[in-house]
Amino acid sequence: MAKFVIAGRANCPYYAKAELLADYLQKNLPDFRIHKITQRPEVWEEWLNDVCEKNKWSQKNSPIIWRELLDRGGKCLLLGGYNEFLEHAQLYYNVTSSMTTQQMMVIAQENLGAHIENELQEEALKGFIHPLQVWITSKQVEEHLKNLVMETQDLASPVLRSVSICTNVEEAFRQAHVVVILDDTTEQEVHTLEDCLRRRVPLCRLYGGLIEKNAHASVRVIVGGKTFVNLKTILLMTYAPNVAHNIIAVALGVEGEAKAALARKLKTSPSCIKDVIIWGNITGNNYIDLRKARIYRYDSAIWGPLHYSRPVLNLIFDSEWLKREFVETLKKLTGTGRQFGGILAAHSIATTLKYWYHGSPPGEIVSLGVLSEGQFGIPEGIVFSMPVKFENGTWVVRTDLEDIEISEKIMTRMTSDLIQEKLVALGDMINFHPYQSETEVAKRDERISLPTAEYTQEEQRIPDERKDSMYSDLIPEEEKDLIMSDVDSLDLIPQAVSEKLQSLDATNDPEGKTMEP
Repeated sequence: MAKFVIAGRANCPYYAKAELLADYLQKNLPDFRIHKITQRPEVWEEWLNDVCEKNKWSQKNSPIIWRELLDRGGKCLLLGGYNEFLEHAQLYYNVTSSMTTQQMMVIAQENLGAHIENELQEEALKGFIHPLQVWITSKQVEEHLKNLVMETQDLASPVLRSVSICTNVEEAFRQAHVVVILDDTTEQEVHTLEDCLRRRVPLCRLYGGLIEKNAHASVRVIVGGKTFVNLKTILLMTYAPNVAHNIIAVALGVEGEAKAALARKLKTSPSCIKDVIIWGNITGNNYIDLRKARIYRYDSAIWGPLHYSRPVLNLIFDSEWLKREFVETLKKLTGTGRQFGGILAAHSIATTLKYWYHGSPPGEIVSLGVLSEGQFGIPEGIVFSMPVKFENGTWVVRTDLEDIEISEKIMTRMTSDLIQEKLVALGDMINFHPYQSETEVAKRDERISLPTAEYTQEEQRIPDERKDSMYSDLIPEEEKDLIMSDVDSLDLIPQAVSEKLQSLDATNDPEGKTMEP
C-alpha cells in the first residue's frame, strides 16, 4: 500500500493542485492513500523547518510531500514538492493535472478558510472540556512554590491548562476536584509522642472545614506523606464528614518497596510481581502479606503465556531471607519515611488517582488505606490499609478473597496503635501506651529486675531503647511460628515499624529538646 503525506501552506495554490491530484488517485486506485496537513501561512516556515530537521530533509517551499513506508518499517521517504509529485503520478500511474492557475488560486483561498474554520471548531470543543482542579498542600515557602510552578509549566504538558499558587486560606480548595494532602508541619515544639499526635489536629480540622466549604461536591482526597498517614486520614474524615467516603490513604509506596525487594531477590522486574497486600498502618505498624502474591513472565524452567503466573512464595527458597532481611529492609524504609519520597511518592499518588478514575487492572489486588467497617475483623472507625479494587469511579474492599484471615494476635498488634493514635489526638486518651506482646512484657520486667549497677548502665540507654521498644521485636515470639515455617506453609510476612518516636528522635536538638518533624 502506498501512503503519501501532503503538507503545505493553507493558501498555497500548488498545495491545492497537488491535493486534488492526490484525491483523484485515492479515489481510483485501491492501494493509494493520502494524509493532508495544512498550516497557517505565518507558522508554515517554522513547521517546515522542524519537519526537515527531524527527518534530515531539505525542502524550502510549499508543499512538501513524502511517502510513509508502512510495509517496510523504515523511515519516511521524501518525494519533494509539487513538481516531483506530478512526475511521480505521470510515471507510475500515467495521470496528470490540467488545473488552471485561476482554479488553483480559488481553491487555495477556500483551503485557507476551511483551515481557519477547523481551528475555531477545535477551540470551541476545548471550551466544553472542563479540566480537573487539583490542589496539593505543601509546607514550602512561597518562593519555593513559585519555582515549582515554573518547573511545572516547563513540562509543556498537553493536559495542563494552568498552575497557580494559593496563599489565602479562605480560597483554599476552591472548586477542587482532587486534593492531595502531603506532610504537615508546625513551628511549635513537641516533647512527647502525645503532643506530636495532637499537633496533627488543628491543620486537619482546618483542611477538613475548607474542603467541606470550598471543594466540589465530588471531590476526591488522597492523603500521603511520611508520617501518621492513617491518623491524618481519619482526622480529615472527622472534620469533613460529607466527603469522608471520598478520602483515602495511599499505600502503593509500601507496596512498591515490597515488590522491588522481592524482584531484586528473584532477579526480575518489580512490575512482574502482583497482588502484594499491605495491612495496617501505612507509615507505622504494618504487615506485608505474600499469600496472594504472584509473579508473571518469570524466567525459569517453567514458562507460559503472558497471563501465566506462579506464587511468589513457591519461588523463594531462602526462608531466612524472608524472615529477616526482607522484613528488616521494609521496616527500615518505612521507619525513615523513604517509602514516600520523591519519584515513588509522585508515582504512588498518580497511579492511585488513575485507578480511581479509570479502574485498576482487572483481577489485580491493590492496597489502600480506607475507613474500616469491620471487614476482616478490623475494628470499625479506624483507617486501615487493606486489599481493594477500583471500578466504576470508586473502590471496593476485596472481602471476596479467600484464605487471607489474620490471627487475633497480629490484628491486635496492628490495630492497637491506630486506635490509640486517634483517641490521643482527639483528647479522649491522655497517654499513648505502645502495644507489647507477652514476650516483650517479660523482657521488660527482666530488665527492670537487674542489679542497681547494671540498671544504671541500662538507664543510660533508655532513650534509644524506648524508641525501639514500641515495636522493637521485629517478630514477637508468639508470631514466629507463623512466619518461620518453611516457605510452603508461610502465611504472612509481618513488618512491625514505629513511625512515632523515630520521627521525634530524628529532630532532637543539641539540648535534648524534641522538635516536631
